[in-house]
Amino acid sequence: MTSRITTIAIDAADPELVAAFWCDVLGWRVLERDGDLISIGADDRSWPTIDVASVPEGKVVKNRLHLDLRADGTTTQAELDRLLTLGARRVDVGQGLDVPWTVLADVEGNEFCLLSRTAQDARSE
Repeated sequence: MTSRITTIAIDAADPELVAAFWCDVLGWRVLERDGDLISIGADDRSWPTIDVASVPEGKVVKNRLHLDLRADGTTTQAELDRLLTLGARRVDVGQGLDVPWTVLADVEGNEFCLLSRTAQDARSE
């Protein structure tokens, strides 16, 4: 037996804002609200889901864990443009200029990466 990732947890000063951002990015929806916790996921409720929990403090240091995304059904540039329109912003965490990914932050500053190869490119290997 092994473990399985079922939920990714994100702390947020404004859980509604963060949950809405990630729903837009991933094409997901709110699955459940329980007090200061918002669970989001795919319509079929497949794993993993994301729980966005209210915390009193804002983010102050670089994440030790982050999500890597790939464009799915579009080009990487078109997906980057879409993410920036949704409120993501480019950030510098010390990456070089020649890395094959773009480091971004969500609406509360949580870093994530958009990888240069699309999901279709990665699946064909």
